[in-house]
Amino acid sequence: MNSHVTSHTSVGFEPTPAPPARRALLRAGLTGAAVLGAVSAGVSTASAATPTATTRPRPTTPAEALRALAAGNRRWRTFREQHPDETAAVRTELTSGQHPFALILGCIDSRVPPELVFDQGLGDLMTVRSGGEVLDEAVLGSVAYGVLELGIPLVMVLGHQSCGAVRAAVESDESGAQLPAHIQYLADQIKPAIDRSVEGDARVDATIDANVRLIHSRLAAEPDLAAKVAGGQLAIVGARYELNTQLVHSIV
Repeated sequence: MNSHVTSHTSVGFEPTPAPPARRALLRAGLTGAAVLGAVSAGVSTASAATPTATTRPRPTTPAEALRALAAGNRRWRTFREQHPDETAAVRTELTSGQHPFALILGCIDSRVPPELVFDQGLGDLMTVRSGGEVLDEAVLGSVAYGVLELGIPLVMVLGHQSCGAVRAAVESDESGAQLPAHIQYLADQIKPAIDRSVEGDARVDATIDANVRLIHSRLAAEPDLAAKVAGGQLAIVGARYELNTQLVHSIV
């Protein structure tokens, strides 16, 4: 267990359960005024005033962003979703820019859409998804864009229970069989995370966590991201989503 888990738990996430081109051009073209946050979720379009930074504050620090995600996941798993930031006013505001408060690097699995899992709306999250959360240059560039160009204060690597990409990697490694087409690339990227201390389904489950830790460590080692972390402007965390309980809990 990494020491990061304690700080994550303190802002609302549950601890890990017992095992079972140029910046100026980019900013000019793709960024703008901050989208203002989830606090006014549910305000009707008839009564909503034009959003302002005063009336709709957004998380601006890593701790605030973690708290917002934890609160959203709590709403999701207790069937109390607010479906924030979907109003006509928000949609209009987003035409001039975006200011997401967290970036979720997750799997492509259709059962784990970050906006639903964390009960967030338009403009709240930047989501980057690949099979098994695998990093390649496109994924890494997308994460870097969110942090360096949009100033996102939180990056979460989100694995999940029963990950098919991880299972395919483990089974391919055990059998020596080649996976079809480009799927083998995913397996090759996940392979270093395979936990060989256990067998069967336990190996798949342990590798899901190990894969999150591996990707987390690779992101944390990126110099530009590491500088943001050292300056207190960014946190990079690892978490896991349980399909059976809908709970997100800390891994690293």
